[in-house]
Amino acid sequence: MSQYFADLQPITFEGRDSTNPLAFRHYDATAMLGDRTMAEHLRFAVCYWHNFVWDGSDPFGGQTFDRPWFPADTMDQARQKADAAFEMFRILGVPYFCFHDHDVRPEGDTLAESHERLNEIADYFEQKMEDGGQKLLWGTANMFSNRRYMSGAATNPDPDVFAYCASTVKACMDVTHRLHGENYVLWGGREGYESLLNTDLDRELEQMGRFLSMVVEYKHKIGFKGAILIEPKPQEPTKHQYDYDVATVYGFLKRFGLEDEVKVNVEQGHAILAGHSFEHELAMARTLGIFGSIDMNRNDYQSGWDTDQFPNSPGEAALAYYEVLRAGGFTTGGTNFDAKLRRQSLDAEDLIAAHVGGMDICARGLISAHAMIEDDALEGPRRVRYAGWEGEAAQAMLAKGATLDGIAADAEARDVNPQPVSGAQEKLENIVNRYL
Repeated sequence: MSQYFADLQPITFEGRDSTNPLAFRHYDATAMLGDRTMAEHLRFAVCYWHNFVWDGSDPFGGQTFDRPWFPADTMDQARQKADAAFEMFRILGVPYFCFHDHDVRPEGDTLAESHERLNEIADYFEQKMEDGGQKLLWGTANMFSNRRYMSGAATNPDPDVFAYCASTVKACMDVTHRLHGENYVLWGGREGYESLLNTDLDRELEQMGRFLSMVVEYKHKIGFKGAILIEPKPQEPTKHQYDYDVATVYGFLKRFGLEDEVKVNVEQGHAILAGHSFEHELAMARTLGIFGSIDMNRNDYQSGWDTDQFPNSPGEAALAYYEVLRAGGFTTGGTNFDAKLRRQSLDAEDLIAAHVGGMDICARGLISAHAMIEDDALEGPRRVRYAGWEGEAAQAMLAKGATLDGIAADAEARDVNPQPVSGAQEKLENIVNRYL
């Protein structure tokens, strides 16, 4: 039992009128929305890295957080960190967590020692998961922090780095499989380039495609039933990353024949960096059939970089969960808070309060989204707008065998003269606001 959160009690649902900052006002885990509880809809997860690894530093200043397990360079400190993490999961009542290998164990002097340490901490996790009931939403490998990855991981010019990555991912997939993780995520933190002057673009994309293909092959070899997920991001740390956005990832998957094997983990902050809205990226993933999971964290809209803040907009959350519900809801995926405190927020209570607020915003958004779907509030007007395409003549234009010149001849024979019809965007925005 960790003493870091010793003065904090489990968070309970107190309802909308509560003024307690350490209570849920909207998230009632057992409340039913349709045929699922709120907990089953949202499938909340806490990330290991921002909460228990990040020390508060930024590009212009060093450590501000003083955690008892820092500098986390021994296995004893790794276990102390795990104690605090699982205590936090218990207080929040979250069903899932996520981690990188680098988050949970110190790196060894050799690759083999690093793997041994990962398996040792996995043993420790197994007991804690059994005791507390938490599950692993996904595991992943950190292949971007160490200087060996400065020129990429699978896309590195050095084949030994490619081999090192293969060993690292294999070890992480094995542990994820052993802990019954429901997904395995690959984020290409440095899979991109700073300058085309020193980059063989064709070669790097081929390396990345082959590496991902081998990951999928290994998934089937070990019998891992979870989803393989890619997390798109357009830039930062590299100038241009190969997994720019959902559409780019889909094109990459199609090129290597992996579109039925790999899905996406969509992060709100990364969508914003790509110049999109979160709901756009989720809708694109749904439309392309690669929706998997989400990271729920916003950016500061003035700063222009990935600030990883907890969600605080009910409207943004409602539009996001509207697309999640339209996709059929989560299967193996869930809502991971890839979010971190501000570097001035120093206390253990701040970690809890941040997640309480984020979970409440997501719950509020889910409730609004579910109600809009139940009431046909947006789909009804959308059907009316596209109703003309339901007619026999309209469908014939899209059918196999239809030709451009044939359609043109028919339009000229009928002397078509279509008149614009209002898209009524403002009315629809008002409808959404009524549900918030």
